[in-house]
Amino acid sequence: MKGGKRPALSARATEPAGSELLTDRTRMRRHTVADFEQSAELWSDPDVVRYISGKPSTRAESWSRLLRYIGHWQALSFGYWVVEDRLTGQFLGEVGLADYKRDMTPSIEQWPEIGWVLAPHAQGRGLASEAVAAALAWSDRTLTADRTMCLVDPDHAASIGVAAKNGFVERCSGELVGSPVLIMERLKPAT
Repeated sequence: MKGGKRPALSARATEPAGSELLTDRTRMRRHTVADFEQSAELWSDPDVVRYISGKPSTRAESWSRLLRYIGHWQALSFGYWVVEDRLTGQFLGEVGLADYKRDMTPSIEQWPEIGWVLAPHAQGRGLASEAVAAALAWSDRTLTADRTMCLVDPDHAASIGVAAKNGFVERCSGELVGSPVLIMERLKPAT
């Protein structure tokens, strides 16, 4: 929105931020500095970032991302979780909600944006759908926003499937950093 004031994020926590979510197969917990090496390894994998940025992250970029994850919880009372195998503790990926203040058309800045990324060994097993469902259930209980947004590469069928399984529908097409993006939204269920 050029020349105008952007709307404020409409998500506020109505209860203290939970530190852990459990699903049938995963444990989701907030990041700590100790998660850096696994997160950096995840984001340096060309297959992982193919539909996200197309470019593996440097260690410095991964460090900044980790600090953003931690900072979201401190500043906004929501953020990303580390996703681990519930039985083994193996790092599987990261799922969460964010306000990235994206300079994009159209703006989605007033709603929380959900995102997910799993390591190659965790993909194709329904774990992303399971973890996203847990994050959305937490969001529905905790945040005041009336909807959640997600951005998906129009060619990434697996992520479009995860979004659709979790109630997201296509809102419109957009552009982010010069690339096309599918903007999907999910309305908060009525209570």
